[in-house]
Amino acid sequence: MLQINTSKVSRWDQHGREHVVQVLRKGPQRTIRCDTCGWRKGAQFLPWLKAEEHLAEAHQATVNPADD
Repeated sequence: MLQINTSKVSRWDQHGREHVVQVLRKGPQRTIRCDTCGWRKGAQFLPWLKAEEHLAEAHQATVNPADD
């Protein structure tokens, strides 16, 4: 039986808007999906880093909520 796991990467832009990229794992496959623009990409290695890169490049969202 395949197990599906989901995690997310959240960042805020300079206007205070939250942007979220979901990291979906189904077996060895990982897919990243942006909740803001619908962008999707397969990412077997370092999916969270690729999610952060997308948020910074596409949405200028670089403020990490965990850095408080």
